[in-house]
Amino acid sequence: MRLTKFTDLALRSVMRLAVVRDGDDPLTTREVAEVMGVPYTHAAKAVTRLQHLGVVEARRGRGGGLALTGLGRRASLGWLVRELEGDGEVVACEDGPCPLRAACRLRGALRDAQEAFYAALDPLTVADLVASPTGPVLIGLSDRPSR
Repeated sequence: MRLTKFTDLALRSVMRLAVVRDGDDPLTTREVAEVMGVPYTHAAKAVTRLQHLGVVEARRGRGGGLALTGLGRRASLGWLVRELEGDGEVVACEDGPCPLRAACRLRGALRDAQEAFYAALDPLTVADLVASPTGPVLIGLSDRPSR
């Protein structure tokens, strides 16, 4: 299974936000975009989706920025990927007539494989993803002076 670029960006953004140290200024969406090397509009779309899921909190104005919520720190990675990817199947059997539709085993096998993929992610959290050596690398990506 292949994740969309949107899900990849959202996951990497959550990982970067997870390693913001106490006392540091929170990252802005623009800074996340710069660190991830993506256009601001792509980062903003990912951050907005993460906000709707309750994973990221965004504060506006002076001293504002992005922060990972409690849910964002403890949520299952499998849950997060399911939410970001949507509930679509690996193969879309509705796209045109299929002569195998009445006796096809492929669709069920692919659905089982997709669920196994998610099940492998279920025990992991963002904290697991940013454990050493990953966390220090993420911190180093955007060492920046305080605003």
